[in-house]
Amino acid sequence: MNKQNDSKYKLAEAIKTCMKTTSVENITVKQIVEVCGVSRQTFYRNFIDKYDLINWYFDRLLEQSFKELGSTESLREGLIKKFRYIKAERVFFAAAFKVDEQNNLKDHDFYMIFEFYCRLIREKTGELPEKKIRKLLEMYCQASIYMTVQWVLKGMKESEEELADIMIDAMPPRLNEIFTELKIL
Repeated sequence: MNKQNDSKYKLAEAIKTCMKTTSVENITVKQIVEVCGVSRQTFYRNFIDKYDLINWYFDRLLEQSFKELGSTESLREGLIKKFRYIKAERVFFAAAFKVDEQNNLKDHDFYMIFEFYCRLIREKTGELPEKKIRKLLEMYCQASIYMTVQWVLKGMKESEEELADIMIDAMPPRLNEIFTELKIL
């Protein structure tokens, strides 16, 4: 890991520590850097604001969850892995998913997952998904994020496997067909 990534991970650990006692809205950059033991300059060299830090940390999780999707892992396996990471980081996600302000994690999650699926389809077919498929993906991704947020905020009552199965069962039939043809499901 390079020095810049090392600083980013330290800042992520610091905001996670802050989230244990303070809502995201009330966490300040000053608190984060004090917990981390770095300067404000180091923070702003790496992130625009605390939401940028939260989104960066989420991106690392998403990379780990879906890096093998479509090659050696199915969508179900990727979702289970993602939900396990979320469960392991439940304090972070419970705090981050409560935020509705600009640059929030829910919106960022939607954008990242939607783009991921579009890119995966393009890689497998050589073409961007057509407009109707993009609209179905948009609807599916929004619903998936809603269910993930509800799962986190209501205490994670379903297992990671149960939630993954629910998400796959809720997939629009046309997306299910495409993902099956592309060997993603």
